[in-house]
Amino acid sequence: MVEVLIAIGLVVTLFVGFNIGGSTTGPAFGPAVGAGVLSKLAAGVLMAIFFAIGAWTIGRRVVETLGGELVYSSSVFTLETSIVVLFFIGGALFVGNYAGVPASTSMTAVGAIAGLGAAAGELNWVVMGEIAVWWIVSPLVGFWVSVMIGRYLYPTINRWVAITSSDGKLVAVDRSGTVPTPVLGPNTSRREFVGAAVLVSIGCLMAFSSGTSNIANAIAPLYGAGALGMNPLILLGGAAVTVGALTIARRTLATMGSDITELPLTAAIVVAVVASAIVIGLSAIGIPASFVIIATMSIVGLGWGRATRTTTVTEGIRGKEDTNVSVGALAAEEPGEEVPDIGEEDPEDIPGAADLFDPSTTGRVVLMQNFVPMLSTIGAYATFWVLFTFVW
Repeated sequence: MVEVLIAIGLVVTLFVGFNIGGSTTGPAFGPAVGAGVLSKLAAGVLMAIFFAIGAWTIGRRVVETLGGELVYSSSVFTLETSIVVLFFIGGALFVGNYAGVPASTSMTAVGAIAGLGAAAGELNWVVMGEIAVWWIVSPLVGFWVSVMIGRYLYPTINRWVAITSSDGKLVAVDRSGTVPTPVLGPNTSRREFVGAAVLVSIGCLMAFSSGTSNIANAIAPLYGAGALGMNPLILLGGAAVTVGALTIARRTLATMGSDITELPLTAAIVVAVVASAIVIGLSAIGIPASFVIIATMSIVGLGWGRATRTTTVTEGIRGKEDTNVSVGALAAEEPGEEVPDIGEEDPEDIPGAADLFDPSTTGRVVLMQNFVPMLSTIGAYATFWVLFTFVW
């Protein structure tokens, strides 16, 4: 019987890892894919590599401590309860991935464990409250920082960075010599290449950060139950994440990279820097960071901030002009162009200004990113309450 439970637990762990790969690849590499720097296949490969590095190094510490503070006693993790917790984590994440919306693995996993802890009377409400407060504050910080950058600083940053997305391949291969060597593409400037390298590097950093925290979401319950050792579980979870990053992540990459807003290279770098800075800051103080939500709100905030440059605050208040958010607003100024003051820009001069920001896509993203963790939390609590009350 124990062997059967372990086998079921491993299958559910693989399912959770698969969905973690699908939900975290979009926020990490969606900006790079949306800017045309990486293909979806390359994004999946990089996600798998750097997630594995993060999981194998720092991730094992998170696995050791995940059940230590959120619940008073780790004895609540048995093979049976671990399987149920993993089922709700994987199932809820699958709902988000199927809808093409990257849900927060940290919120979903913590929600399932909190459901178990609450039903068993072992949940540490002080720790849970502290985590919840930061989950509310951090996306708002990402959104408003990005709004301010988009409205007031983006033109200046664009001139400093001076990156444009050229036609053709970013890197080509020179086969004229004895040994083929990589060279810049025919239309690629050195500055564009450096900017693209920075953008990809930030994505790799986010993938590494995801590995340090999210591997615990897949294997910590099973490890706490004593089913297998740390190293085999990390390898198993990393393999499942790789499959998810190369398959179902294509949906979330499309959502994060193009459906919400078309990201030029400069804007993609801004979003990645803002989101990764907040995630690293939260990780430094021991808060499981939801970089999925932070990155999404940063993308929305930057797009809205850029679009509202075409109207002044006074005009918006007086109702003289409708303030519509354009998906092309991020691509306004070309490097070196004269930047008009706020309120003096003509919406017709902004590339893509005729395409308004899609409220249905944004609404779907926000709805699903709140629904998935709630599904995990409520479902786990209800299930464990029934089990503890009538079965166990």
